[in-house]
Amino acid sequence: MTFDSSRDLFERAKRSLAGGVSSSARATTTGPLPYPTYMDHGSGARIWDVDGNSYVDFLLAYGCTVNGHANPAVTTAVSRILASGTMFGTCNVPEIELSELLCEMVPCAELVRYANSGSEAVQGAVRAARGCTGRSKILKFEGHYHGWADVLAISNRPGADRAGPYERPTPYPHSAGIPAGVVDDVLICPWNDPDVLRTLLDAHRGEIAAVICEPIVANLACTMPLPGYLELLRDECTRRGIVLIFDEVCTGFRTGPGGAQALFGVVPDLSVHAKALGGGFPIAAFAGRRTIMDHVASDAVKHGGTYNASPLCATAALVTLTELADPATTRRIDESGRQIMEAIRRASRDHGVPCAVQGVGAMFQVAFSPDGTPTRHYRDLFDLDTARYAMFRHALLERGIHVNATSTACWFVCSALTEADLDETCKVVHEAFALLA
Repeated sequence: MTFDSSRDLFERAKRSLAGGVSSSARATTTGPLPYPTYMDHGSGARIWDVDGNSYVDFLLAYGCTVNGHANPAVTTAVSRILASGTMFGTCNVPEIELSELLCEMVPCAELVRYANSGSEAVQGAVRAARGCTGRSKILKFEGHYHGWADVLAISNRPGADRAGPYERPTPYPHSAGIPAGVVDDVLICPWNDPDVLRTLLDAHRGEIAAVICEPIVANLACTMPLPGYLELLRDECTRRGIVLIFDEVCTGFRTGPGGAQALFGVVPDLSVHAKALGGGFPIAAFAGRRTIMDHVASDAVKHGGTYNASPLCATAALVTLTELADPATTRRIDESGRQIMEAIRRASRDHGVPCAVQGVGAMFQVAFSPDGTPTRHYRDLFDLDTARYAMFRHALLERGIHVNATSTACWFVCSALTEADLDETCKVVHEAFALLA
């Protein structure tokens, strides 16, 4: 494969775009390419770059295009909206139909509010929790990602020298420009450790408005919750009057029609949704129990947004969720992903390259740990072989398989994968592992 056009476009972009990109996530590269690849078009599970290279896509716009690129049902529906007006800044019918469907699908959802991105929806959920409880502190888990906005961009990726003691991690801002006052309101806890969790909750009794987590930590190489851990979170929050928030930006709808809360049978007080919700269009939501969301409904907790649930985005989301509400769709996603996960495990054994394949069929990651042990919490990432992951990712890219460039992220699987796509992916996985041996 050649990537000359991508190289030339990146050089051009750097003259007008900060860093040559529109998002920090797009600046990440692996292997010998010191520039991102530029995509031109997509269809189903495949995308094509500006050099004409074709890929089976497991990035899926970071999980957004869950039913495939240029999904015919979505394209047809939004074409009608494009011809009649994309937004008016007023109420519209699709937003009502979408909220009704969301309340049917999501176990915790009694009332819904919309936003444009996961970061915005997280801010809405956190404000609702603070407004409801009258408390200010938020407990989040080390390495969990809840968007780039100040409110929770704390201890996303601290180095070992910045993380502080394991039992009481130091809240560390993810970026320059985050005020100290914001950092002071966030407590950091290691994931999957009941004893440390209880100790932190006891030390801040009566101060914590909410505990927030990714139930499957997509941004921590798809680290799974240990058996019983989500149930423990639910019990501790209930007992202490703390709002439990599930960040289902990544897990929502793709792990099953009801998301991770349905998959694990643990119902939070609030949940946040984006990515798969819009099927490739910018829409997000936070939803939850009426007793909390009534503070938003009464306008005691302020929430707004010019573009919230525009007819265009609400229609795309309605069509997408209608497909995902059919258990057969998410079952197909899960089965396809599990087939690839098993192919990776076989390749690992066949070529003597230790790794953990962790997550669920709809979203998973390959963690090159020294002995193939799955990650349990954030600090396990320090032991992963990121150079080997970079080699693996580039070997896949050169053979037409497109996955996230970042070892701490995950593969996303869409419902549009064909048997030919699956066969090609499994074949290339074995070829890539042969190079790693």
